[in-house]
Amino acid sequence: MRSLAGTWSLVRLALRVDRVRLIVWVVAIVGVVVVFAGAIGELYPDEMSRRQLGASVAANPAFGAMLGPLQDPLSVGGLVTWRMSFFQMVLVPLMALQAVTRHTRAEEEAGRLDLVGSTVVGHRAPLTAALIVSIAASLLVGTLVAASLVVQGEAVVGAIALGAVYAGAGVMFAAIAAITAQLTETARGANGVAGAVLGIAFLVRGVADGAGEAGPTWLRWLSPVGWTTEVRPFAGERWWVFAVMAALVVVATGVAYVLVERRDIGSGLLPARLGPPEAAGWLASPFALAWRLQRSTLAWWTLGVFVTGLVYGFVAESVADLIDDVPGAAEMLERLGGAEVLSDAFIAATMGILGLIVAVYAISTLLRARTEEAGVRAEPVLATRVTRTAWLAGHVLVAVAGSVWLMAVGGAGEGLAYGLQIGDLGQAPRLAAAAQAQVPAILVVAGLTIALFGLVPRLVVLAWGALVAFLVLGQLGPALQLDQWALNLSPFTHAPQAPAEPLTATPVLALLAVAVALAGAGFAGFRRRDVGR
Repeated sequence: MRSLAGTWSLVRLALRVDRVRLIVWVVAIVGVVVVFAGAIGELYPDEMSRRQLGASVAANPAFGAMLGPLQDPLSVGGLVTWRMSFFQMVLVPLMALQAVTRHTRAEEEAGRLDLVGSTVVGHRAPLTAALIVSIAASLLVGTLVAASLVVQGEAVVGAIALGAVYAGAGVMFAAIAAITAQLTETARGANGVAGAVLGIAFLVRGVADGAGEAGPTWLRWLSPVGWTTEVRPFAGERWWVFAVMAALVVVATGVAYVLVERRDIGSGLLPARLGPPEAAGWLASPFALAWRLQRSTLAWWTLGVFVTGLVYGFVAESVADLIDDVPGAAEMLERLGGAEVLSDAFIAATMGILGLIVAVYAISTLLRARTEEAGVRAEPVLATRVTRTAWLAGHVLVAVAGSVWLMAVGGAGEGLAYGLQIGDLGQAPRLAAAAQAQVPAILVVAGLTIALFGLVPRLVVLAWGALVAFLVLGQLGPALQLDQWALNLSPFTHAPQAPAEPLTATPVLALLAVAVALAGAGFAGFRRRDVGR
């Protein structure tokens, strides 16, 4: 038990440090589920409308790849399970894995765990405390989701199953992050590996669900994300699937504890590659330093965004199948320009999703500046002839250039896959260009992050909360029948819907103006405040 000494003290410390961040995650996830559950009954008030949804939109491979199968179209709980599946498959796991990495590898990287370890704290206590906090947050999300559905009159058994799915998804990826935290020497590396596992699991599940029941549904069992859909809340619950999840958690946690014993504090099991004894001449600038710190991250993001674009592109052509059962729709669509019109509308919607994904990259890249500052690595650089403006501009340029690059890569991947389906490879450059319509909205998110960093650095985490709010407004706002003024709060609402609509200059210039104003405020604030504040 000596190896666990001090665990509860570290749990209290982690909760104290993460009180704002975890509250934002929990409130955002549960709040959206609650609001959507209250509105879905008005959108589909009777059995006929729900059956039609299940036979048309939900049965389409494109929506299957994004949201999974709609297993119970007749109950509000079943519709909530399907439409909110992105939260259980991606957002809750992200919350959980980041919490584990933040209180293990990030603390080691900053050197704080050395100080903690010099007291009466066992060598397994930090990992145990991080797992407790992450699992508790996941269980809280699951409990509140289940309780909210029961309060709204849904079946108790189905609500409990759905809440357990949310909790299980978080617990699984908390255990996976416990392993990745032992592999690399940096928190970004640990988050990157865990995030890559999540991305691959989501894509494997998407391939299985995008092909329909006639496709390789067995692929779901190769993905922890796919297991969450196999529980089937409100559609004949399969409780035994939780045993599979529990087995993964037990095995992954056991492996993590074994790995903790095999490494020194501050080191990773994967050996760090030694650099050259002297830096190259081109590194002698703030931009080059920021690029050197971020280039590996950008490489992994490039691969992930390209594969995501490929998945969207392969299912884009199937969207035209939605009109087959609608009388007169085929003739109307032909007059509007053929099935390509509907496919372009779907592609424009997926470009918005890609934009939100790339905005995650932009925020995480800019937060590296805060990490460098908090880790007292910025001060030695700023003690030289490097100005604050130049140092921050280096990180901003990497974030902006990386965002432009990633949107081009994602659009090209989607265009390549779509072009292969319709026999026109010219779609790759067309959609790579169309994807740039989302860049101004991404830059607004980046500008907000810069403003928070420069003016109130302790609250820079609120950039994540703003992005979640934009996600809710953009993806669920119309379904929730929110007023237009609310939808307009998201910059992605104003991004041109290319390639479905022609690109216009007014929204682009307006978004760029907002981004520049926010960034300018951030630069001004950073020049005036104390470094490390």
